[in-house]
This record gives sequence, structure tokens and C-alpha cells, in this order.
Amino acid sequence: MKYGKRFRDEVERTLPEWKGQFICYKRLKKQLKLINPRLSRGRRMHNHWSRFATGRFLDVNNFRERIGFTRLLDSELNKVNTFYFDKEEDYIIRLKELQLRAENLDCNEEKLQVQQDILNFHAEMVLLLHYSVLNFTGLVKIVKKHNKRTGTSFQFSSLPRVMQQPFFSTDLLYKLMRKCETMLDELFLP
Repeated sequence: MKYGKRFRDEVERTLPEWKGQFICYKRLKKQLKLINPRLSRGRRMHNHWSRFATGRFLDVNNFRERIGFTRLLDSELNKVNTFYFDKEEDYIIRLKELQLRAENLDCNEEKLQVQQDILNFHAEMVLLLHYSVLNFTGLVKIVKKHNKRTGTSFQFSSLPRVMQQPFFSTDLLYKLMRKCETMLDELFLP
């Protein structure tokens, strides 16, 4: 099974409500197919002016397609980062609300409800972690396809920066998850 199909199936199976927030692997792949691989690998020019002019025209078009791919990839990364960052901000607020509720419990029924809410919240954060992994895998796959198709290394100056992007910097998410686990431990202790 091809990666694009597995990617779509995984999104549909685990996170259908976030479907539009994932990297659009299919669009990126279509844009990548517009790049002519023969022109990307340094073809040899002949002395005929007509071939030179045609070659120059094709090189310019190929350059445009590469720029189009880069812009689309950048746009997709911005979409993923914005969604991830918004979710993290939301989770910080929700965790504070849960902490307040956990500190001000009146009865056992309320305690059970808070425990259930913390478990559900933790599960949602695990899904965001899964979201991060799927998007990073999609990014790596499409960059690999680009390199294979063009025969060049992707001039993606921000690739080292990707490791520091919100959707891949999961330290805050892990910290929030640990706080949930600590709250649960305290609530389950007599």
C-alpha cells in the first residue's frame, strides 16, 4: 500500500475531526509531479539556438514548478504549526481549569467526574502527539520524493528549523501530559 493511502486511512481512522489540519500530502505530490525530472538533473545543451531557447524556456518553467512546490510546502507547514500551536494553547487553559476543579472537590461523584475528564483530556493530548508524528512523517516522505525526482538535495533552508517548529517540539505537550498523570495520581490516593 502506498504511503499516501496509508496516511489518509490513518487520519480517517484516528483523527477524522482534524482531517483538514494535516499536511496535504496528495496536493504536495501532485505539485511535485509537475517538476520535470530530466531538467533537474543538469541536461547537456547542444549548440543549436532553437534547442537552447526551448531549453531555457523549460528551465524557467521547471524553476516555477519548484518554487510552487516550495511555497505549497511552506503553506502546509504553516497550517500544521498554527493548528498545533492553537491546540497547545487550548490545552494549557484546559489543564488550569482541571487543576482548579481537582482542588475544589466536594464529593466522590465530583471526584469521579474530574478523574474521567482528566483521562479524556490526556487521551486528546496523546492524539495531538500522534498528529505531530504523522505530519512529520509526511514531511520527510515528500522531501524524500522531491530529492529522488529532481536528483538534488532539497534546498529547504528551514529543514533544520522543522525540529524546532511547534508541531514537532513536543516538550510542552509531554509536560502537560505529565501534569495530568500527577493530578490523577493525587486524586486516586486516599
